[in-house]
Amino acid sequence: MKKTTLFLSLLFSFKCFCQPFEPVNKNTSPEARKLLSYLYSINGKYILSGEHGGGNRFLDSVKSLSGKYPALWGSDFIWSGPAGGGQRVVDQAIVNYKKGYIIALMWHQGRPMDSPPYGFKQSVQAKITNEEWTQITTPNTGLNKKWLAQIDTIAIYLKQLKDAHIPVLWRPYHEMNGVWFWWGNRPGKNGIAKLWKMMYDRYVNYYHLDNLIWVWGANGPRDLPEDEAYAYKAFYPGAAFVDILGTDIYHADYEQKDYNELLKLARGKLITLSEVGELPNASVLKAQPLWSWFMVWTNFIWTNNSKSAVREIYERPGTISLGDPNDIKY
Repeated sequence: MKKTTLFLSLLFSFKCFCQPFEPVNKNTSPEARKLLSYLYSINGKYILSGEHGGGNRFLDSVKSLSGKYPALWGSDFIWSGPAGGGQRVVDQAIVNYKKGYIIALMWHQGRPMDSPPYGFKQSVQAKITNEEWTQITTPNTGLNKKWLAQIDTIAIYLKQLKDAHIPVLWRPYHEMNGVWFWWGNRPGKNGIAKLWKMMYDRYVNYYHLDNLIWVWGANGPRDLPEDEAYAYKAFYPGAAFVDILGTDIYHADYEQKDYNELLKLARGKLITLSEVGELPNASVLKAQPLWSWFMVWTNFIWTNNSKSAVREIYERPGTISLGDPNDIKY
């Protein structure tokens, strides 16, 4: 590692250790505050293990491969709506929280002009025009009202978790710097940053979903020479609206420059591997010690990782699994 890169990593690490942040929502629930405080307390010393999706199916896969269960369980409101499975997500979250899991939820939201159940390619990954985007982000237009109805539907599910005193690592509009979702590839103040703030305002100030910890999860930056338009910062809504900054990395390309860029943007806030395909190895975690957790995407735990790689990271002293001595105690 170059001396300059090492210096920057150490500098950013010092800032993270010395400056824990209050939640962006001043009314954040005691349970969510406890979770965020816990994440800061282990920052730079431990990384939490995580697994996404499939009810408990992939949790059992992790157990089979490593002998342990992950500390974090993730799920998705992807097809939620009048005919969707949002209640199943809530019910499973409640069950898993009682078992000690940290709950991380996200949403592959369908286009506002479509109706549930939303097809993945037909809606989530479909395109919208600039004019349609403007309508979605302009109050009281037809598409804005449809978008509002969508997020209100999810708010009802999230409120059940608030009422159950369950904190949630909430990660909407993920991979917004990519080109594969309808909300993606829209940098600048009128892009995804505006839509993020609209959801934040609705959920925090209208629904008072004070159990949410707001996780902004980008994709690993595309390498475009001399072009900063697609860097992390072009899609970031700002420190007042984000508790934790994350990135999704699906191959073993944990580039140090991307890690440093995210740390620079975070300015002392926590950063995380919000989705991974291939697990980070020991050398990566030595060079990049400030990741708060990793969350493997569904079956990638066994399709993109060897059993030895899974065992290696789960047996690593710095990795926290469910029930470990340094795991959060609810």
